Parts: sequence; C-alpha cells; structure tokens
Amino acid sequence: MKKKTKRLTYAMVGGARGSFIGPIHRMAIRMDNLADLVAGCFSRDSKVNAVSGEKLQLDPTRVYSDWRKLIAAEADRLDFLVVCTTNETHYPVAKAALEAGLDVFCEKPLSLTVKEAEELGRIAKRKRLILGIPFTYTGYPMVKLARDLVKKGELGKIDKVVLEYVQGSFRKIDFTKPLDKRNAWKMNPKVSGPSCVVADIGVHAFTMIEYVTGLEAKALLADLSSFAPGNRLDDDASILMRLGGRSSACSAPLTRSRTAKGSAFSAKASLVVSKVATGEENGVRLRVYGDKASLYWDQETPNYLSVKYPLKPEMTFKRKAPYMADLSEGAQRASRFPAGHHEGFVEALGNIYDEFVAAVVSRTARDFPDARAGIRSMRFVEAALKSAKSGNRWTKL
Repeated sequence: MKKKTKRLTYAMVGGARGSFIGPIHRMAIRMDNLADLVAGCFSRDSKVNAVSGEKLQLDPTRVYSDWRKLIAAEADRLDFLVVCTTNETHYPVAKAALEAGLDVFCEKPLSLTVKEAEELGRIAKRKRLILGIPFTYTGYPMVKLARDLVKKGELGKIDKVVLEYVQGSFRKIDFTKPLDKRNAWKMNPKVSGPSCVVADIGVHAFTMIEYVTGLEAKALLADLSSFAPGNRLDDDASILMRLGGRSSACSAPLTRSRTAKGSAFSAKASLVVSKVATGEENGVRLRVYGDKASLYWDQETPNYLSVKYPLKPEMTFKRKAPYMADLSEGAQRASRFPAGHHEGFVEALGNIYDEFVAAVVSRTARDFPDARAGIRSMRFVEAALKSAKSGNRWTKL
C-alpha cells in the first residue's frame, strides 16, 4: 500500500516547457492546488529536459533522462503519473506505470490500437487503479448541463446529433514548406499512429456524443481525406454513426427505430472533424435534436447553452446563473467564477482533474473520462479507419 502523505504528489512524462499540452496539465492541476509536481522526464532532448526541470524548480536528482528510470525510482513516492508524450509512447508509459502500481492520467489517444487500450483497462481493473483520459470538453459546465438535460428527458427521445470539430491548423499559405514542429509529428505514422485527425480531435467529438446523450455508437460509416499536400494521414473526416442502447448514466426514455435493412437503433449522429477548415480556430459545435426540444453548444462561447422548443421561445442557459444548482449539480460544481467571467479550456481540464484526483483519494467512481472512455474512443478510431479502407462501408464498433 502506498504511504499516505499530507500532500498529493505526481510526476510527468513529456510536457516540456514550451510544449502546448504539458503546461496546460500543470495549470489545471495547480488551479485547485490538487497536487505537487515533484519529478519528471520531460523531453528526449537532455538539455530541454534539464532546463524544464530547473524552470519548474524540481530537485535535479528527480529529473530523469528516461521514463523507465523515473517509474522505477519514483513509483513508491508518487500518487499518480501524468503522461503527455507523443502518441506512440502513451501505451508503453501508461502500462509500465500501472504495472508499478501508479494511478495514471494519460493524454489521448490512449494507445495506437484497441488491443493496447483494452490491455491498459484490464491492468487498471485488476490492480484497482485509476486511469483517466483528458477528453477536456466533457469538463465544461454547460456540457454537463447538456448531459443532465438529456438525462432528465427535457429533449425527449434523441433522434439526431450533429457535432463538428473543425480547425484550420494545417492550412498554410506556402504548402512547399513543412508543417511547423508542433504539428509535423502528427503526420508521421511512426509517431502519430495510423490516423491523424480522427485520433487527434475526432476522439473528442466521439466522446462528447456518448457523454451527452448517454447512447453508445453501434456502427459508423467514415469518409476520410487528406487534402493538404504532403499529408500522409487523414486531415479531414466526415462520419455517420448509428447510436443505440443506453448507458447506466442515462435515464431518458428511448424509442427503438429501424433502418431500411431492419437493424435496430435509437438515434443517428453526424460528425465533421477537420484540420484543414481554413480560417477556423477551434470550432467545437454540438447540436442534439430530440422530439421535444433541441440544444446547441459552441466551445468558442462556452458559458452558454441554447435549448429550442417547437411551440415556445428559445431558452439560453447561462453558466453560474442562480437556477443552475437546481438543474445540474455537475454543472454547478464545475463552475468556478461569478457569472459573466468566462471560463475555458484550462478550467474544463481542471474540472476533470478535480474528479480524477478525488477518485485517486477515495478509490470510488467519479465524473471524468476513464479507461472505458479511452477504450471506446479507440474502437471508434479503428472502426473509422476500417470503414474508409473498405470503400466507406458501415462498420460495427
């Protein structure tokens, strides 16, 4: 059993100073003073690794040149490990940490294959460890409100979901020049894996749909493209999904419908994910249509959720409004600042870390994306790739 300490401690693999996601994780953890960073292996570059440890004011003896050495030396001294490396190392680092008895918070995608993700899930279950994944958009207060409105039956039976996650980050004026260093690895199959856009941001879209609706994707049809010259992996995807069943978290009544071929499903979804949507920044827009009402949420104006009805005026729900506590305990708990003071990406990840760390302490289930969400997202990636390669055929998850 781990030695209990007054303050929780963690280490980080990857996430050197100057990277995008590593500092975001550290800010999210520090936001509610959840744990202290005490060790790390931040970069393969020895100089960058050393400078990162120095800037983060770590003991130099606890800044390691190899993540294997970190886990071997620190496993009994830490409460959890954060993995912020490139995709190809998520699985081996997370596996080694779990096998050493550490709870793990691992960047998405959880692995490069479903088989690897399922193995991580089995290890975590067998050893009774916590495995979390930062599907950050599920941490926004108004996304939690959307989930709870669906759960309460406010929208009625869910028929249709439309979600777009569009960026223009791969669009450059001069295509003869390579992508910037921050994006180039995402087009390298040896580092990124067999998919770029689906595994990078498509998994966010997929997880949001299942999280908000409480339904599971049963089958999909994917059309993947690579529009930008020189890109070796998908940079754009249009995906249709059939949703069915009901998760234990969703109590909204469902009606069974049937496709033309007679297979049962409950709802349909349409996803558009792209890194070549010229001029877009980080356009995550969710629409859920039920037979009583529909809802709309836009990540670039995240503090508001619109609900439309056929025979009464549209309603706009506001984060931290006085009525929020009665509508959604999750949304209320995830709201930090007074109304009108905008909360965003870091706060949303902070909310997920709040729930993850609470699970680390209590060893009970909490409201954050866990091993199941990571495995489900990898089934989505593999099904999308299989569908595209088979000539855009419907493929089961």
